[in-house]
Amino acid sequence: MIKFKYSEITPESIYKKRRFFIKSIGLGASSLAMSTIPFVNKSLASERDKLTSYKDITTYNNYYEFGTSKSDPHRNSQIFKTTPWEIAIEGEVEKPIKLSMEEISEMFVSEERIYRLRCVEGWSMVIPWMGFSLSELLLKVNPTNNAKFVEFESVYDPEQMKGQRYPVLNWPYKEGLRIDEAMHPLTTVVTGLYGKKLPNQNGAPLRIFIPWKYGFKSAKAIVKIKFVEKMPTSSWMWASPREYGFYSNVNPNVDHPRWSQATERIIGEGVWAPRVKTLMFNGYGDEVASLYSGMDLKKNY
Repeated sequence: MIKFKYSEITPESIYKKRRFFIKSIGLGASSLAMSTIPFVNKSLASERDKLTSYKDITTYNNYYEFGTSKSDPHRNSQIFKTTPWEIAIEGEVEKPIKLSMEEISEMFVSEERIYRLRCVEGWSMVIPWMGFSLSELLLKVNPTNNAKFVEFESVYDPEQMKGQRYPVLNWPYKEGLRIDEAMHPLTTVVTGLYGKKLPNQNGAPLRIFIPWKYGFKSAKAIVKIKFVEKMPTSSWMWASPREYGFYSNVNPNVDHPRWSQATERIIGEGVWAPRVKTLMFNGYGDEVASLYSGMDLKKNY
């Protein structure tokens, strides 16, 4: 398996040619240690499979710590310092630990994982992330029997993050998952994208990504992971509990109170391109639907 190196900088054009070459010679993804996780559901249309451009991925972002417009994160995050960086894993665990980014890079192998991102606002991208399963990190601390949920906390640094100077959300940004969701192999610790170091505007140096949930569930610039007994209140639940629930699974059958979730706009296809139907669990139902067997997904939105 090829270990991701931060020093590896691959121009987007070469990156796409490499992928075309791999496909043309008939090699499976796993043979080159690329994505070992299902890409997207086979029923997805071809336009859904198309990688979103690096430019769109890195200039069209929701990251309120750097501002509330889509272009603010790219414009306001370029001098954000991500070294040194440390992440604590604590709470209901037998062995709380703190790890530096250097230690994480040494301990875990990042691989390419191409996942779709569906924003709660009704747009989507296909992103070639670099990362590893969150479960690999969480198993280092031995959770106790009291641990039922995992809470993620992002960095709080209003000196560098001008958006945190305003009470748009309850800072620092917090999100959460059930333990079985956190331990699912699709739940990813992201370290990069497009074969490059993760850009600041996308959550550097370390973020979470959960492909079957709306994008805001995937907290950026993580500094703490805490195992807890009770369901944590996320920043968006605190801001508007009627609109943003704890689960926030992609679900075309449950509308946001102010708009439909039945369709989505694919970023990069142009403003006049027709919207496409949103798939249950963002197309990852075969992998994750069993996590919610028997649950009322309208009530548990």
